[in-house]
Amino acid sequence: MANQKLWGGRFSASAAEILDVFNASLPFDKKLYKQDILGSKTHAKMLARCGILTQDEADLICKGLEQVKDEIESGVFEFKLSDEDIHMAIESRLTQIIGEAGKKLHTARSRNDQVALDFRLFVLDSNKHLRNLVLNLITTLLSLAKEHTQTMLPGMTHLQHAQPVNFGFLLCAYACMFMRDFERLESTFKRNNYCPLGAAALAGTPYSTDRHFVAKELGFIAPTLNATDSVSDRDFALDFLYDTSLLAMHISRFAEELVLWSSYEFRFITLSDAYSTGSSIMPQKKNPDVPELLRGKSGRVYGNLMGLLVVMKGLPLAYNKDTQEDKEGVFDSFETLEISLRILNDALKTMTIHKDSMLKACRVGHLSATDLADFLVKNCEIPFREAHHITGKAVASAESLGKDLSELSIEELCAVDYRIPKEAHSSLDLKASMESRNSYGGTSTQATLAQIESLNAWLELAKTTLGNV
Repeated sequence: MANQKLWGGRFSASAAEILDVFNASLPFDKKLYKQDILGSKTHAKMLARCGILTQDEADLICKGLEQVKDEIESGVFEFKLSDEDIHMAIESRLTQIIGEAGKKLHTARSRNDQVALDFRLFVLDSNKHLRNLVLNLITTLLSLAKEHTQTMLPGMTHLQHAQPVNFGFLLCAYACMFMRDFERLESTFKRNNYCPLGAAALAGTPYSTDRHFVAKELGFIAPTLNATDSVSDRDFALDFLYDTSLLAMHISRFAEELVLWSSYEFRFITLSDAYSTGSSIMPQKKNPDVPELLRGKSGRVYGNLMGLLVVMKGLPLAYNKDTQEDKEGVFDSFETLEISLRILNDALKTMTIHKDSMLKACRVGHLSATDLADFLVKNCEIPFREAHHITGKAVASAESLGKDLSELSIEELCAVDYRIPKEAHSSLDLKASMESRNSYGGTSTQATLAQIESLNAWLELAKTTLGNV
């Protein structure tokens, strides 16, 4: 019968050709061929171990699956849309190669638990890969941070100059964000590292199988507990999409900084020519397209998360064809984050940092104002609210003179209010202001170096832990 399916015994008519296009997931789930072949080989070994297949049959199946893998990777494998998905495509070709033994491979499993396994393996592998790239990025950030613990620039709130900080301190802030991203992915990996294979269609199998053997062979902690949940669960994919969404958000925030810092208004950094582009009409332009794209790609990653949440929100137990819509968003988010992390890391390694421009910006915006208020509180026994008011008057006086607060002379400062002693002038020094913030987590050189040390210790432990996964 034309267009006959492996599952077509119950049907008297062949599937419509348009259904092949609408129903098939093969154009995108062929990415799962490695996971599918690995799972099938392990399943065959288990069937032989349990006496459901002979050892010769299992060996023949495994040998045939290796040939299928070689054909796919060499590009000679013919993907047929009529096969619907990667599972049927591989099984069909396996049966062509080894004959009847290939038809026995599907004993004691369903495509429901097969795809749940393949997809979960892909997500877990992707999780580990992204964690490794996150560690690379944190390594670069900490290396840069250590070089710039005394490089001052304006710390900002509301994008307004606030207090002087060092550049290494800001880089540590982003390192902390990416550290949480790593830990989030790590937690997700542990929570979802359970094997669904053997759940069959939804209710388990009447064959005497060994799910614990399969789970151990594939590197899982254990089999999943409930067969129906196993085939209908896509929490592992949603967890991954949520984790990548937060990671993309942090990348986007950092990218926004790079766009601002590289502008003529800031001139804090210059991006390498290798990671910039020009204009088709304005020859002088050097555009920060890389960070702009990094910033923009967060939207598609968020969309992938929302897309799968909507797919899953109304599904009854157990497996439903709707869940075929789970993969493309995950593939896209992984590929987006993979290249984003790599290119951000490279852009940071190759950018030029302009210390003089950063320092010059510190002399705009009266960054030492809080220090003057704190001096009056600590040394003159003036209540903070009153000290705040006096400092505001000093800022107004500086502006009337066309100066930054830090540039006022002793005489000009003391003329603001009779309660300001000459000794208060030392509090206006920008370097002293930065170094005075020596509290735990503060921006002083010493406090920043302590953060770098702590983050590096965490980094080494994370690398060791990831290497053991």
